[in-house]
Amino acid sequence: MSAPAANLRINPDRLWICSHEMAKIGPGVAGGNNRQTLTDADSEGRHLFKTWCEAAGMTVAVDKMGTMFATRPGTDPEALPVYMGSHLDTQPTGGKYDGVLGVLGALEAVRTMNDLGIRTKHPIVVVNWTNEEGTRFAPAMLASGVFAGKHTLEWAYDRVDAKGLKFGDELKRIGWVGDEEVGARKMHALFELHIEQGPILEAEGKDIGVVTHGQGLRWIECTVTGKESHTGSTPMPMRKNAGRGLARVTELVHEIAMKHQPNAVGAIGHIDVYPNSRNIIPGKVVFTVDFRSHLLPVIDAMLAEFDEKAPKLCEEIGVSFESKIVGQFNPPAFNEDCVKAVRDAADRLGYSHRDIVSGAGHDACWVNDVAPTSMIMCPCVDGLSHNEAEEITKEWAGAGCDVLMHAVVETAGVVE
Repeated sequence: MSAPAANLRINPDRLWICSHEMAKIGPGVAGGNNRQTLTDADSEGRHLFKTWCEAAGMTVAVDKMGTMFATRPGTDPEALPVYMGSHLDTQPTGGKYDGVLGVLGALEAVRTMNDLGIRTKHPIVVVNWTNEEGTRFAPAMLASGVFAGKHTLEWAYDRVDAKGLKFGDELKRIGWVGDEEVGARKMHALFELHIEQGPILEAEGKDIGVVTHGQGLRWIECTVTGKESHTGSTPMPMRKNAGRGLARVTELVHEIAMKHQPNAVGAIGHIDVYPNSRNIIPGKVVFTVDFRSHLLPVIDAMLAEFDEKAPKLCEEIGVSFESKIVGQFNPPAFNEDCVKAVRDAADRLGYSHRDIVSGAGHDACWVNDVAPTSMIMCPCVDGLSHNEAEEITKEWAGAGCDVLMHAVVETAGVVE
């Protein structure tokens, strides 16, 4: 396919305004967003996005997981579409750009193509995946997981939130159950623009991260069980303190991740302590461990060491330990041709860049199993994300969107 002209650029001001208009929906308490999946705010954001897509001449379809697909026709009706996009749902205390930049950057790319009269052989589709964050309904990347055949639709519909509400019921309640079968679409390629969510690009002064691999992960739900008793009257040697088991396992997770540097990480995130009273020794603690690496043997080695050592550490202090995997995917290596298209676009546009491994999971990681896929990253201030203080600059957003548009237009084939 021929490459687009080097002077082809998006409108960064329009992208910036659009991003901040979306941020008005589901505002957080500290300047970010709380637009969790399948909430009324999520529905409102979807309606605004649909309005913008239709105004740009695209037709919007929705599948049974609520994922939105906005199509710009190509000149060849038989050609498979080139997809680009990300997600509009946020963390409870999320930033304004995580996921959103990838969706609205894709919309801006289409708007610029319209402005300049650019036609492509392949249709172009802008996608908003449902429930990427997984904060309300676990696991993360739920809709793209069903699309890629990792989960069944029925299993996804049965996921429940902290209040016991089912995903399928909430999707129906907000009015976004589509009639399209999930995964029926075929893709020529998919590109996802995203903020880095890490500090590397900013620290090295790079405009663009060319994502070559994603990290695989294992989420492990652990339960340490001891015995509830009075904090004041139970002698120290006679305690069965589940909280102490949590402390020991926390250190173990850190030690295991440090052994497998570089690009391996591990931490304990969600913690529930029972009965969570200031004068009762915890009788049970339930928590999640998150291990990640872009190398499958490293993930396997970390998990094996954890499974061997965690029960022993708890047994030594008289508490029991149980665990189960509640989320997992293997590390993807993104398509070499798609990666090259991103790298070539950055070169053509004169943006500094480096190859990078995505430290977070993204919808592109699942789609990579069923279609050629790659990702583009732009810096974020101090690498901060999943935080209302998350920030990027208009220039970073514009550069990332420029590269996205060039890679997509080249892959879709410019029609002279």
